[in-house]
Amino acid sequence: MPTIQGFLTQAILSGIILLFSRFLWNYLRSPLKSFPGPWQTSFTNIWRFIETYQGRCELTHLELHRKLGSAIRIGPNVLSLSDPGLISEVYTVRDPWLKSDLYTVNDIKANGMRIKNLFSHQDEKWHSKHLRPVKNLYSMTKVQDVEPAIDVMISSFTDKIRERFTQPGKICQISDYITFLSWDVMGQVTFSKDLGILEAGFDHQNLLETSSKSLDYFASICQIPKLDFLLDKNPICRVGPPSFGWATGFSVGQYQTRLADGDSIKGRVADYMDKFIALKDKHTDTVDDNTVIMYMLSNVIAGGDTTASTMISVIYHVLKHPNVYKKLCDELRSAKLTLPAQWKEIVSLPYLDAVIREAMRISPGLAMVIERIVPKGGFSLPDGRFVAEGTIVGMNPYVIHRDSTVYGANVDSFIPERWLPAKGESEEVYESRVKKMKGSQLNFGAGPRSCLGRHLAQLEVYKVIATIFTEFDMELPSLDHEWNVINSWFVRQENIPVTITEAS
Repeated sequence: MPTIQGFLTQAILSGIILLFSRFLWNYLRSPLKSFPGPWQTSFTNIWRFIETYQGRCELTHLELHRKLGSAIRIGPNVLSLSDPGLISEVYTVRDPWLKSDLYTVNDIKANGMRIKNLFSHQDEKWHSKHLRPVKNLYSMTKVQDVEPAIDVMISSFTDKIRERFTQPGKICQISDYITFLSWDVMGQVTFSKDLGILEAGFDHQNLLETSSKSLDYFASICQIPKLDFLLDKNPICRVGPPSFGWATGFSVGQYQTRLADGDSIKGRVADYMDKFIALKDKHTDTVDDNTVIMYMLSNVIAGGDTTASTMISVIYHVLKHPNVYKKLCDELRSAKLTLPAQWKEIVSLPYLDAVIREAMRISPGLAMVIERIVPKGGFSLPDGRFVAEGTIVGMNPYVIHRDSTVYGANVDSFIPERWLPAKGESEEVYESRVKKMKGSQLNFGAGPRSCLGRHLAQLEVYKVIATIFTEFDMELPSLDHEWNVINSWFVRQENIPVTITEAS
């Protein structure tokens, strides 16, 4: 009779054989064996799972591209590309390439059903149908409708900064407070109610912590999407940290409260929930209660973290460069702005625009490979190498934004002047150069799946940055101080202690 130990030994050996067989099968059928990359990536996606889990995969991607070239293998069937000239092909508007299974990890499971959203759905026809009713609400013209709501929160932010940190010796973790502001703005423009985080001065509802854990889960698990079936989408017992189910519950709660209260728009600015509800009467064949909640999810999941990341990046880089700090403050304070800063007054300020664009270039809020599936017939790289259909390809904004053929010299340095006319440069050459740089920015993705709320984020970022550097003087402990960066799909930054005083 076989012993229990014998059974265990046999089971372990069988598992090893099955795992080895799987790796061998991945290698034999991989269409990317001829492309350079870490040797492990010929066999398994575990390498990129580990790199992502460690929280700074963008640094590895950049190093590999600089060492191995414009197309590197990061999985048995996954190719990372660094040629900005391919953006319009990989993220084409016409006959869009399908999203990979990476995005399915963002699905929500409720009552045993998988619920997709505008970000996770892979069907382009479905996406186009459900995007059409809401798309116009996020144009730059329409997002200005909620500018007064943003002003309310910016004023609250400046009040709290004055009350809590402008006294001598007080230190403000500005990354925390910018994140509080961004999330409260999201609540105000979506539900006409801030989340109370600025008022509390800490994450009193654990929304930020839960969101960060959800992103940590998503970023790592989406590198091997099948793991999600064993963890968050496990049909027997869910395993793992918070996924994005919390956001669904939060949005449903806000929606039910609005319907129960019969809240009137009278006396306040119409928020996004009002606008989503109004769509039910205009698009009866597409928009129902579930669709309204899905639209709100787009604001809740992405509206706080990405915008905060961009604003924090701007502040950090400006404070690290005294010459930039002085030029920005001189421009803003000589403009005699209405405060909080108004979009119509700041949209034409050239150095403000250059500073924000440069911060978004060097420290994008999204710093992972944005994946697509090569369509039928495959495609050829500029150097003639062929990429077979069914291959997953994509680009990392952090890598693309450091291409010297597009952005010029010293791409690892923060130089806002690269966005301004150079000495002796003709207007025609300047406009062509900047158009190329703008066309290569992937902060909000590209093509038909680019971020829906990009103009809302832009409005908030420009207003907040203009207001802060007009009203306050800020200083790091030293110019050598380094922040802490965690890349979990969206980038978040920590440890930026500053002293704050009234502008001199």
